[in-house]
Amino acid sequence: MKLQISLLATLLLFGPASAMAGDDITKELITSKGVTRAYYLYVPASVKAASPAPLIVLLHGSGRVGNSLVEKWKDLAKKEGFIIAGPDSTNTRGWRSPEDGPDYLRDLVEELKTKYPINARRVYLFGHSAGASFALQICLMESQYFAATAIHAGYLGDDSDLIDLAKRKVPIFIQVGDRDPGLPVKAVRETRDALTAKGFPVELTELPNHDHWYYDLAPKINRAAWEFLKKYELESDPIYRKFDFNN
Repeated sequence: MKLQISLLATLLLFGPASAMAGDDITKELITSKGVTRAYYLYVPASVKAASPAPLIVLLHGSGRVGNSLVEKWKDLAKKEGFIIAGPDSTNTRGWRSPEDGPDYLRDLVEELKTKYPINARRVYLFGHSAGASFALQICLMESQYFAATAIHAGYLGDDSDLIDLAKRKVPIFIQVGDRDPGLPVKAVRETRDALTAKGFPVELTELPNHDHWYYDLAPKINRAAWEFLKKYELESDPIYRKFDFNN
């Protein structure tokens, strides 16, 4: 996979960005809260200013970087015409607030919106493993900002209290292997049940004879996730909710 490093500062609104769109995944830099962060980006050549595209923010698993998901989503993004961005977490062992979101993810989305024609009402989250659990947390905190969320091998657990923070019943799609040694299906079902009890539209798919390993089944998992995500769009322009993590 060819990686090209480019600075966001060299991009101008839509025109140059569209010119750079193509078949390469690029490693990009963004400054959020004074810290330079890296993320991986793929913009299909078919994306045009006249027809703003959906964006999926991809949250990687422990011990990985953003490209581990972007490279698995690239073919589908090219075929379906949506943009994908995979940020790196501060610590590769996992994601945590406030270092990795929601502010950092909002900053990433908003900067991308100034560079590429993105449909602001069709910005989604996808996460695997540690990134999956974090995607659940973020979509509940920012339910009026992200249109829908899909995850593989994640759950809320002790963070179930975040459900009551959501201002909107964000649609959620969960996939999990029925032989995942580190994430019992029972725990995932409890997350689904906690969400549905509060009125959230949640779909759970238990993958037979599948463990925690996402990468070999990525085409199947990603296709199912996209089929779910693409059905949803915010009814109005996104609203970002600011949180004070000091209290």
